[in-house]
Amino acid sequence: MSLEAGPAAQMNTAVAAIAGAMPPQSGERFDDWTWYPELLARPVPRYTSYPTAAEFADADLADAQARALGLLRGPVSLYLHIPYCQEICWYCGCNTGAANRSQRLAAYLGALHREIEMVAQLIGPQARITRIAFGGGSPNAISPTDFVRLIDTLTLNFRLARPVISLELDPRSLMPQWFTAIAGIGVIKASLGVQTFDPRVQAAIGRVQPQDDIARAMDGLRGAGVDSINFDLMYGLPHQDEAVLDQTLDTAIAMAPDRVALFGYAHVPHVVPRQRRIDVAALPGQRTRFAMAAQGSARLRAAGYDAIGFDHFALPDDDLAKARRNGTLRRNFQGFTDDSAGALIGLGASSVGVFPGLLVQNEKNAGRYRQQLESGRLAGTRGVVQTVQDQRRAAVIETLLCQEAVDLPADLLDETRDGLAPFVARGLARIEGQRLVLAPHSAPYHRSIAVLFDAYRGGGHQFSSAV
Repeated sequence: MSLEAGPAAQMNTAVAAIAGAMPPQSGERFDDWTWYPELLARPVPRYTSYPTAAEFADADLADAQARALGLLRGPVSLYLHIPYCQEICWYCGCNTGAANRSQRLAAYLGALHREIEMVAQLIGPQARITRIAFGGGSPNAISPTDFVRLIDTLTLNFRLARPVISLELDPRSLMPQWFTAIAGIGVIKASLGVQTFDPRVQAAIGRVQPQDDIARAMDGLRGAGVDSINFDLMYGLPHQDEAVLDQTLDTAIAMAPDRVALFGYAHVPHVVPRQRRIDVAALPGQRTRFAMAAQGSARLRAAGYDAIGFDHFALPDDDLAKARRNGTLRRNFQGFTDDSAGALIGLGASSVGVFPGLLVQNEKNAGRYRQQLESGRLAGTRGVVQTVQDQRRAAVIETLLCQEAVDLPADLLDETRDGLAPFVARGLARIEGQRLVLAPHSAPYHRSIAVLFDAYRGGGHQFSSAV
């Protein structure tokens, strides 16, 4: 699921503009983290791209998209977006709708097959597909047969180089036929939307999901040969406190997923209207949110998971943990990743393509997406052409978030020195010559530090809080 690609992706907390003038304060300790609320006072992006999706402008980018495809060489990744779910959860900010009409799904899939064929005709002859990711929505909102047909179309049209195939799944609608398809195709990575195991919290967010559903999904995926399973978990949900989160963590750890992504819920009903069904009075405050984030990090690390960036965790033998250790960790619209491909082709409504010097997003509305393709045009309708400065800052932000250290050009160090001062004063970062190093246990502040290198922040865009 690609939150940054949609309007709901822009939501949560970070660096106060006046922080540089404030003296160091003692803060409040939670597990390994210290809460400095004065440094968590401004919304910040998740930086799954730079410039962020908030900077994307409406434009006909089909020609630029076609040129970028023709220039591709070497390893390339594909992301296919299925913007449908069997049930719509109230908290969710993804670009998705109800999969309640077979004709709607069939029409969308027809357009997606057409886009695959069009893109494959334009792609450079030396490009090879090394990764294929399916997200949504819920890819299992379509039938296993339709999923296999998509794989067949990809195989017939692209040069596949034994790609790693990953799949986001809704455990509530994961039928046994899916395990047969997954085994036959060779999917080896899967992500399950778990969020919480607490029944009261589930009811409050419109995602009632018995623990047995998750257990059956785990057993079926392991039996189908999936060797890396991720759980998406959330804190900051209604009726959730540290005790409730602790029970969810107990259950999740006992099930032993290979990866865990622990996200903070952001309540922005003005951006995501379906969130109006959530009782705002039942949401925890910022202090409790911070405590839960710290608790989740401490519990998962104590259970043997390596911390990956500011919100991902992985067992030491998982590819994501290996990438963190060997310095090849990356960040894209799927979050932290071990994908080293130089470009990502987005297929499907609202998906984002990442090319050298160009970020392009397909038409979000599924109906208009189909119309674009039926007219013989690629579907890119929003995006941004990266300037040299954009690419330079993008590299600094990605390196900082993935490696927790970065060598800064002299001008960027001079530009950000005052902004970095409150973080340095509190022991959250240090400057060694021209190298910025993030301190251990500074994870909740990583995005707040990264925003200092963002030349676009200062507008009215709404982002997520850092914790």
